Amino acid sequence: MFKLMTDTSANLEPNVISAYDIGVIPFNYYLNGDERTCMDIAAFDGKAYYDAIRSGARASTSQVPPQRYIEYMEPVLKQGLDILFIGMSSGISGSYSSAETAANELREQYPERKIITVDTLSASLGEGLFVIRAGEMMREGADMEEIAREIINMRHKMCQVFTVDDIMHLRRTGRLSNIAAMIGSVLNIKPLLKGDGEGKIVCFQKVRGKKNALKAIAAKYDELVENAADQIVGIAHADCSDDAAALAEMIRVKNPPKQIMTVCYEPVTGAHVGPGALALFFMGSSREAI
Repeated sequence: MFKLMTDTSANLEPNVISAYDIGVIPFNYYLNGDERTCMDIAAFDGKAYYDAIRSGARASTSQVPPQRYIEYMEPVLKQGLDILFIGMSSGISGSYSSAETAANELREQYPERKIITVDTLSASLGEGLFVIRAGEMMREGADMEEIAREIINMRHKMCQVFTVDDIMHLRRTGRLSNIAAMIGSVLNIKPLLKGDGEGKIVCFQKVRGKKNALKAIAAKYDELVENAADQIVGIAHADCSDDAAALAEMIRVKNPPKQIMTVCYEPVTGAHVGPGALALFFMGSSREAI
């Protein structure tokens, strides 16, 4: 028997967490230096959070220490269960490294138990959709090793395409250069960004205006999506639900998916992308093809 675990970044709604009995390791974030913990995503007020940032509040994050993972993993091991942990991209956060450090320490303390950690090279619903897939495979009777292999083999197909309203947030957190940020702010240029093969955020195109950004994201979906009718597609937004709904309608036109899961960006990833960010997550031919 094993426990499926993930972290705040997976951006999963409470009903999904409950349905698959997923253990979630909470991440911390800061608003104007005030440390907060995302313990319950259902209690997170996305509108208030992103409105605060729009009004000048400074949001930031920090690497989760190994002790946080130990705090949540050790009780599971004491129950006699193994652990399959599916985490956020090591390319955008050192937190996955902390998870591995914690797992190594716990393996020494509980040699009779198995702990497998998987780096999704993804974040938000890019990570979350892998967790859901793991939950489905568990129900089908797959073991930890089989599930881990499946996710690792499918990582390169997880396409993550997004845009932001104000690229100064990405510049501030080291995702873009100062020059690129200034140009974008002055000319209303919207960057199109992706998660690359190493799980890092890179800009691959720029367009003028939000409407054109949404069209470009939908076009990438139509170009790359595989077996749309069989998959759950994810949309994450930072308090721009109208844009999320518009994007959902766009992708339903040519290649309607089995389901579109729409969520508000949790506060940790949201601190980096800022208000108005909008992302699409789907399985395609290759994330490197974006």
